Order: sequence, then C-alpha cells, then structure tokens
Amino acid sequence: MDISDEGQPLEPVWLEIDNNVCGGLTGAPSASLVAQRFVGAGWNSRSASWESYEVETSWCRIELETTDSRTLLNGVVDPDRFVDLAALLTRFGLRFSIELYDDDGELLREIQAGTPSVPIREAAPRLPGRLLARLGLVTGAKR
Repeated sequence: MDISDEGQPLEPVWLEIDNNVCGGLTGAPSASLVAQRFVGAGWNSRSASWESYEVETSWCRIELETTDSRTLLNGVVDPDRFVDLAALLTRFGLRFSIELYDDDGELLREIQAGTPSVPIREAAPRLPGRLLARLGLVTGAKR
C-alpha cells in the first residue's frame, strides 16, 4: 500500500498519553487493505513494519497488524471520539471488538461489531421487552 500524508496529523495532546485503545478485526482483510480504507476516509497512513501500518487523524493514531487469524489494532484515541472510531469500522463493514482504557489501565468501554457503546460502569444487563412479554413477565405488553 502507498503511504498517505494527506490527512490531519495527530494533535500534540494525544502524543503524550499511553495507548488507550486496543482490539481486533475478525475476518478482516490484511492490515494493508484496512489501512487503505482509513486513507479513503481521509486519514494518514504509513508502513510500521513488514506486516503492519500506522493510521492517524487529529484525534486517533492506531497501528494495524495482521496475524494468522485477524488484524489487531492498538494505539491512542481521544476518549470522546471512541464511538466515532467504532462508527468508522462499522462503515468499513468490519467485524470488530475494541476496548477503551483510562490512564490507570481500567477498562472504560467495549464495543463489539458495531454494537452501541455503553460505559462499563453504567451497563446493566437487561432482557428486551418483547422477550419478557413472550415469557409472560411483563403485563400489558403486546405479543
């Protein structure tokens, strides 16, 4: 893949923090093809090794590395734009799981295959209303 420097560079504030995002792209094409998708979305890209690429924009820099079974990603993202990264991966049609960590290494959020992001500390397991209604656990619900 050709290297692209037509996108925005990472803002300096994000250069000073440790990696806070990691994940994997299951069944994804090679890191090179994934990097091409980022370039198509206006990001910068450069080769990081024989099998990996670094892609960046003003709010995120991640390294993409191909393994035998999937493409791994790790890097830094503006926590307020974590959902934007997931939306972009979804727009690319990729199956993925990404995790966001705080400065202390605590998991803050996880998004899988484009599902909505919910802060881990606020997430409460719940069954959908239709399922509860079918089980007769909700009164006044339509079946």
